[in-house]
Amino acid sequence: MRILGIDPGSRCTGIGVIDCEAGQAYCVHYRTVRTVSDRFPQRLGEIFTEVSHSLQQFKPQRVAVEKVFVNNNAESSLKLGQARGAAICAVVQTGLDIAEYSPNAVKKALVGRGHADKSQVEHMVKVLLQLEGKIPADAADALAVALCDQHHSETAQRLAEIAS
Repeated sequence: MRILGIDPGSRCTGIGVIDCEAGQAYCVHYRTVRTVSDRFPQRLGEIFTEVSHSLQQFKPQRVAVEKVFVNNNAESSLKLGQARGAAICAVVQTGLDIAEYSPNAVKKALVGRGHADKSQVEHMVKVLLQLEGKIPADAADALAVALCDQHHSETAQRLAEIAS
């Protein structure tokens, strides 16, 4: 099973790809898409294009995206929502379903508590995927979203097996 995780942002969008086999996850690819345009609509187009490219290149079976974190700045929250929408539109074009996870759900799945800080999430991503060195924060978050989806889908599969 190949899962592509997305951590959306209007300036930096994280993309992480993992392969899952027999309960173990392996890192295939990660990167941060840094938009270059000064104009916001063009930045949304860049996100759409880069997510589309990653979907074509890595051909995931599942896609997971982080939900919008609403903060005190309404304009920032709206821009984040639009960036997320651009990424989701790229996925919808492929016909793949999208799993959505709140930031707290991702942190809880990886660290065990929903209010973990970014360094704890990055540490667990590195441990679970056996990675070394510094991982860009947005890419680590995207890998964390993919790992969260792996944990959720494996749990759902086990529950279905028990029920049948």
